[in-house]
Amino acid sequence: MKNTFIILFLFCFVFIGCVDKNKDLKSSEQQKDSLDIYLSMASDANLTRTSKKKYNTKAFDIIVNQKNDSLNKVNLFKVANRYYNLDYLKEYLQTTKLILEKSINSRDSVNMAKAYSYLGDYYVSQSVSDSAFLNYFKAEKVYLNLNDRHNLAKTFLNKANLQFNGRDYFESETSVFKALRILKQEKNVNDLLYDCYNLLGLLYNEREEFEKAIDFHNEALSTLDDKSIPSEYQLKATSLNNIGFVNLKKKKYGTAKLYFKKALSEQNLYKQNTLLYAIILDNLAYSRFQLREPQDLSGQFEEALKIRDSLGLGSGVVLSKIHLSEYYAFKKDTFKAIQYSKQALELSQKSNQISNTLEVLKQIALVDPGNSSVYSKQYIELNDQMLKAERKMGEKFSRIEYETNEIKDQNSNLQEKNKTLIYVFSICTLLGLFFYVYKTQQARNRELLFKQEQQIANENIYNLMISQQNEIELTRIKEKKKVAQELHDGVLGRMFGIRISLDSLDKIDEAEAASKRKKYLAELKNIEQDIREISHDLNREKSELINNFVAILNKLFEDQRNTYSSKLITSFDSDVKWELISNIVKINLYRIIQEGLQNCNKYANADIIKVEFKNVSDSLILTIEDDGVGFNTNRTKNGIGLHNIEYRATECKGTVTIKSAKGEGTILIINIPIDPNNNLQHNDI
Repeated sequence: MKNTFIILFLFCFVFIGCVDKNKDLKSSEQQKDSLDIYLSMASDANLTRTSKKKYNTKAFDIIVNQKNDSLNKVNLFKVANRYYNLDYLKEYLQTTKLILEKSINSRDSVNMAKAYSYLGDYYVSQSVSDSAFLNYFKAEKVYLNLNDRHNLAKTFLNKANLQFNGRDYFESETSVFKALRILKQEKNVNDLLYDCYNLLGLLYNEREEFEKAIDFHNEALSTLDDKSIPSEYQLKATSLNNIGFVNLKKKKYGTAKLYFKKALSEQNLYKQNTLLYAIILDNLAYSRFQLREPQDLSGQFEEALKIRDSLGLGSGVVLSKIHLSEYYAFKKDTFKAIQYSKQALELSQKSNQISNTLEVLKQIALVDPGNSSVYSKQYIELNDQMLKAERKMGEKFSRIEYETNEIKDQNSNLQEKNKTLIYVFSICTLLGLFFYVYKTQQARNRELLFKQEQQIANENIYNLMISQQNEIELTRIKEKKKVAQELHDGVLGRMFGIRISLDSLDKIDEAEAASKRKKYLAELKNIEQDIREISHDLNREKSELINNFVAILNKLFEDQRNTYSSKLITSFDSDVKWELISNIVKINLYRIIQEGLQNCNKYANADIIKVEFKNVSDSLILTIEDDGVGFNTNRTKNGIGLHNIEYRATECKGTVTIKSAKGEGTILIINIPIDPNNNLQHNDI
């Protein structure tokens, strides 16, 4: 009764534990579903920008309360990307800083480098070049330590773009070629190769090395033969425009015009990249202006200006107005020429774009000769200011690299000093440990001598005890023999006496024989009872039956769930009468389930495993199913595990059916007939 209570208690404990675990799993799965939904809604093109931000914030609130692991940081990067695409740069910055903090705390170098790159992108968007460069440089150092060549090349390219925008053309060129050296050894990187070649084309154009510029723009075009680069990026139109612009600077206006027209003819250009369309249209109009092709020329200039103005592109509007000023100056409309120049000057000064302001000052000095000396003076002062700023920016980039490397060297020196301290401390510790061991060994030796003396003193007592024990053992053996003889002689003697007496009944009359027969039967009954008691005593070590098969299986299932990540679903048909199933069948079923789960864990790579018992037409059906990789049952030879399953099923007079195919999971079905007499015939194990 006590054992039954303990088993029931353990079963209830295991069951409650499984229920609680299932609740936790269910809650975790619901949270994951909600997160996926929020992230999806945050990218839904049909929603407003505000609605998408709301869903992205909900996703962020779920993620920040989760465990700080790699998946957590991957989801945070997804949130950061959505904030960036929605132009919520403050939230983007906060999320990226949180990722960096988590990565530093968990020493996750991969995500740490990625977070530095994201911070660099943020500071680029805010035109804070030094902070952007510092974060790209930190990312570069981490990627170098990780030997992550692909991301290292991307970081070099980001630095090159930053240096190009700061007019540090020499360092920009160096960074691009660093990226190219890596990318040429990589596969499937044509998108990055395009960016490298395109940047080199722009760089050499600024340095007026026009032939090199055209060569690299053509290299960029050749990478677009890779169809994996999406056409909606309109990179071909970009390169054609860039080649046309180089020819424009070379004053080959006819060639430039051809390239601009080719670029404008690219399919869906206006729809997919309106900004690029406006740039090419303005460049085409300017090349036609230089070729003195007046037809609809002002219309093209005005259309390009209108598009740029609608997109809020200050520098583009300035350039369009400079071109219109040149156009009207050629048409002898001085008023409009000056008007457009002054508007361009005012706009460029507000946007603090020094290069644009210099171009405007050159143009306004030409169309307004009365004030040309004033504009020329402003041009000289501003140009000097720009040159100083460029030198300062280049020096700042170099200083960031130098100071960062210096900090790294200081850290290395500090690490060396720490190592020396550790060595000294280790030596002192070893000496102390040696002294302690020496003193301890001395104490042990003294204790050992004392024990040896005690042992010699105890040997005599031990020998005396042995002799006494031998005497006791001899007495016990004699007693056992005596009891065995009495039992043997008593039982057999009584049975022999009764047999002789029964033989003598044939020689007396029936009435007297009947009374004596009853007496002898009563004596036999007494002898039978004595033998039964002896038999029961001798059979106490017989194996017990398996009383609670379902509880044992639940323990196996609990171990599976605790050890492996696959989701395990179990089902027991209440119609199965376990008491009618022999213990041999139960043992074989247990081993079959054990082997089936082991195969799922080792080979299936499954997310979900199902184990089900059903009672169908006096047969017990065991089904083990997984959604793993599956296998070809016609080609794959059965291993030892499957042979064992088939052997155990055959031993239970059952059958095995295996259904599987590549990529479609596996179903193992065991069909065992239930014989009501099995439990009576084969209950012993």
